[in-house]
Amino acid sequence: MKNSKVIEKIRAILNRLKTMHRLPSAKSSKRKPPTTKEKFKLDLGQPQSIAYQLIGEKTIRALPLFRDLDANLLRAGLKINFRAYVSLTVLAAASISLVTLAVAPLLLLFVFKMALMPALLFGVAGSMFTFAFSIVGFYIYPIYRADVLKRALEDELPFTTGYMAILTSAGVSPEKIFYSLSSLSVPLAISLESRDIVRNVNLFGLDIISALEKTSARTPSEKFREMLEGFISTIHSGGNLSAFLREKSTQYMKLKRMGLRKFADTLSALSEFYVTLLVTGPLLLVIMLAVMAMLGGGGLFGLSPNFLLNLLTYLGIPLASIIFLILLDTVSPKW
Repeated sequence: MKNSKVIEKIRAILNRLKTMHRLPSAKSSKRKPPTTKEKFKLDLGQPQSIAYQLIGEKTIRALPLFRDLDANLLRAGLKINFRAYVSLTVLAAASISLVTLAVAPLLLLFVFKMALMPALLFGVAGSMFTFAFSIVGFYIYPIYRADVLKRALEDELPFTTGYMAILTSAGVSPEKIFYSLSSLSVPLAISLESRDIVRNVNLFGLDIISALEKTSARTPSEKFREMLEGFISTIHSGGNLSAFLREKSTQYMKLKRMGLRKFADTLSALSEFYVTLLVTGPLLLVIMLAVMAMLGGGGLFGLSPNFLLNLLTYLGIPLASIIFLILLDTVSPKW
């Protein structure tokens, strides 16, 4: 009996030791620290997500410099987080600047046969210029997109309000009107705005008035905001939506005719500007630099006529043409 009791005690002690040995291993497996690969694993998705993972924490101090950018992103309809966009801006500007610093001196040395010191100075100046130009470009891009969206909405308003008036005359509810606009086969800016309204109603549970107010608060178009606010007030007052929308369609059509007449005058001025600065001006400069190169005359600012001619041909004229195309696109109506 004594031997059996001793054996049972020994087994109990051994079982306790086994359990004590297993518990720390389980805890240690649960509390296993992340490896370096897990710490620095990047989500290779969109560029802004990669930029935020790389330098997102380091751009906190730069956020006050871009304080107006958040509102412009909302107005432009760009579904990008503010801090992620700032991280993408800083990372892209730094990358472009470093590439310019490395490539520009080599290009000037081996292609244009420039001396070492001027090539390095041009590389540093070009790097600083591309960094500043990239920052400004990323900052202006949401403003440009917001302006494009504004012009597209205002160009479509005469036809959109007419289409909405027809639906309301047939007794279609406001929710179904914007659902119909969101599912149009033609890609329109109003369809994107209507999809946001339908999403806020169906997915987030907002009523149609709250969804319209939310869209009205962030839209870049004053005319579209005015139409939405009138639409909301007509629903609140129990007025005739069909009569309101028909009146708005007539009003917007008159404004569109006036805008097309103004655009005709603007287009004639732009054509004269293009012929003067992008046809006659570069032609005179090319002839002048070619004559200077043949006669062996000195260049401008210590640069040879051949280098200035190449700079004008491969950089000046293409950049000026791109700027003119962007300017023409900003003033041209889509409809």
